[in-house]
Amino acid sequence: MFQKDVLVPDRVRRPPREGWSWIDRRFLREHASRLSHEAIFVYLFLVAVSDQKGLSFYNDASIAVRLRMGEQAVVRARDELVREDLVAYRAPLTQVLSLPDRSRVERGSAMSLSEMFRAVTQANHEPGGQP
Repeated sequence: MFQKDVLVPDRVRRPPREGWSWIDRRFLREHASRLSHEAIFVYLFLVAVSDQKGLSFYNDASIAVRLRMGEQAVVRARDELVREDLVAYRAPLTQVLSLPDRSRVERGSAMSLSEMFRAVTQANHEPGGQP
């Protein structure tokens, strides 16, 4: 395994005394590749400013100023994040959500194993289903 040595020992990151911010690595591995650059940028901003419950009061105009984006670009990016089930939005709040399970992330006709079992079980208990 590759040995990782700290490059600048007196600048090792530490959790902040106040505030709250972290990002799940799975965001980059499982979600970012399907998002626009603007959506990734807005997501990272929301993660940085949200509280322990993922809540942020920043409005679109404030986000646009801080990220040097147009306000409509912020709205489109947030809408994209909502569609991808990464944030929830109800003005004036945006909530960064826990990342969806991998089975919910994968699009198309693929079904998780638990979903298959559930579908088979339900079919067997419906009238006309096989015992």
